[in-house]
Amino acid sequence: MPDFLRFRRFSFFFAVALLGTLLLAAPSAHAQGKRKIVQFTGIVASGDSLLGVPGASIYVPRAGRGTSSNAYGYFSMAVLAGDSIVIRSLGYANQTIIIPADYQRLSYSVVVQLVEDATVLPEVRVFPYTTERDFKKAFLALRLPTEKGSAAADNLNEELMNRIFRTQPMGAVANFRQTMQNQQYNQDVRAGFGPSVYANNPLINPFSWLKLVQQVKNGEFKKKYNDD
Repeated sequence: MPDFLRFRRFSFFFAVALLGTLLLAAPSAHAQGKRKIVQFTGIVASGDSLLGVPGASIYVPRAGRGTSSNAYGYFSMAVLAGDSIVIRSLGYANQTIIIPADYQRLSYSVVVQLVEDATVLPEVRVFPYTTERDFKKAFLALRLPTEKGSAAADNLNEELMNRIFRTQPMGAVANFRQTMQNQQYNQDVRAGFGPSVYANNPLINPFSWLKLVQQVKNGEFKKKYNDD
């Protein structure tokens, strides 16, 4: 048999074998590519307290789909068997749940207990300048206000302060203090300890009359007359 015919026969059998292999593998590949849809539900809780974590993100990174938990931490979303689902929330460590590839049931329910993870975020400073060059330019052009002519200097003007002092009404504390002082003054006057018109008038003061009588008996007025 010529080599040419032998080569053609070999190529024919090889093509038939390859086609048969592809036909047998197609149903298997189709079965593998069609994964089962599973309804993934659960509650995202905070540690051992079982208090729901609202607003937690539940998503499949590879598929780019996901959902978030409600106010009670409950969530529900459709996934495929074999998916890896990530549950994350601010202040907690991420958790990953994998749906088994051979999972045959229609739903998959879990209770996810997140563990607190206190992460210190780096400091962020916000400036109203797009570049450092603009910041330096604005800083060099900055002109600080002087005390003269400023609103603070006008408010501390001596004449204005005196006017405010003279016209400002008394507050509750000042009114109370003045009322107490007036009451104490009236009590002292009635008791004879405080200054009054009657106490300062020597004509109605018995002690003044007693002193005058003693001076007359001692002749003090005669001595003053003789000296003059």
